[in-house]
Amino acid sequence: MSLGWTLHGDGKHVGPGDVVPPEERLSWPRTVGIGMQHVVAMFGATFLVPLLTGFSPATTLFFSAIGTALFLLITRNRLPSYLGSSFAFIAPIIAATASHGQSVAVGGILVTGLVLAVIGVVVHFAGARWIDVAMPPVVTGTIVALIGLNLAPVAWGSCDQSVVDGAIVQTCTNGFRAAPVTATVTLASIILVTVLFKGILGRLSILVGVIIGYVVATIRGEVDFTSVEAAGWVGLPEFVTPSFDVGVLGLFVPVVLVLVAENVGHVKSVAAMTGRNLDHLTGRALFSDGLATTLAGVGGGSGTTTYAENIGVMAATRVYSTAAYWVAAATALLLSMSPKFGALIATIPAGVLGGATTLLYGMIGILGARIWVQGRVNFGDPVNLTTAAVPLVIGIANFMWVAGELTFEGIALGTASALVIYHGMRAISRWRGTSAEPASPASVPSVPAGPATQN
Repeated sequence: MSLGWTLHGDGKHVGPGDVVPPEERLSWPRTVGIGMQHVVAMFGATFLVPLLTGFSPATTLFFSAIGTALFLLITRNRLPSYLGSSFAFIAPIIAATASHGQSVAVGGILVTGLVLAVIGVVVHFAGARWIDVAMPPVVTGTIVALIGLNLAPVAWGSCDQSVVDGAIVQTCTNGFRAAPVTATVTLASIILVTVLFKGILGRLSILVGVIIGYVVATIRGEVDFTSVEAAGWVGLPEFVTPSFDVGVLGLFVPVVLVLVAENVGHVKSVAAMTGRNLDHLTGRALFSDGLATTLAGVGGGSGTTTYAENIGVMAATRVYSTAAYWVAAATALLLSMSPKFGALIATIPAGVLGGATTLLYGMIGILGARIWVQGRVNFGDPVNLTTAAVPLVIGIANFMWVAGELTFEGIALGTASALVIYHGMRAISRWRGTSAEPASPASVPSVPAGPATQN
């Protein structure tokens, strides 16, 4: 592997129909500009995860930067990617933190990373074909969808009731209900920016909408800057030591399946845009993300994943140079070293988050449906229909099963049911001759699935 890059043309222009491949770069000023653009692209979504889960934004950004650098090194500088916060971790982190504390949630992230890293090693040496067999699009799409839809109550928020002077007073401190006006403005801004603007600004609709909502919240007196004034300009982020509780691992293990789908989709998407076969890097990508997530779990950061937002930047600029991602990692690392910056991010109020998550959680659910469409899932087949139907209800209703010290909730139960129902029904239908699957599956053209991420 070489960290040197060949200058693309004159370093100033990208010709019509041309692309800047991973091993090339534009002039350094342009490369730095594009790298910082990647930081902006991941900014809104990456920081939403720690804000929603109570994690430190600075710590999350720190491990995001370290993880991105490791990803580039392990994939031998051939696969451009930024590793930001994965939305798939939100539900298990919230549940684990509420019942056992933040350190146990961090431990769950660490274990998730280790499992993903092991899968990456297996894929590197054995190939990725077994993933397609174990997790066909109907299963992967269902798991992604139920994770998003399971979070719907979090977007709406919860309220506490108390009696004051004989009257019942309702106090809402999180979600859409915490500040309906601000939440509505934030949500409407994201929607309008998406359709009003083209190019990079349209792709950054979440970030722009959050900024607009933040301004409105500030005007309405919903933002407290006390912590920002007290924070220093330079300093290390806060680290959290992980602890482990077997009872919460069932919340986190299903996330591994989503991370596998996201990374495989990322490899396929970059390959399609650059016109190269990058399948041989799939195992390295999975191992890299697993290692990055493990390190995040060691110190209190959120689990990582490849980001579709940054694929959007590459598509818009046609620059796939990994040099830009090294710049992005360095920029994120520097920002994470400013406690004042982290404190400023932490001041984003509940109303803004409620508006943004109303869209984002729904988008995760719809991303599952997109996987079905891209995978051409036939819901005329009872096996596929049942595989999607039962787990979705389990996930949305948040079914729960307590087995001794172990507690399995909607995401874990939904994931397990998707796998058991699909493979069980498929095996029985083939044995009985009632299968409705195509006679020759190989004849059905495959459609590379894009990253099952949050954008």
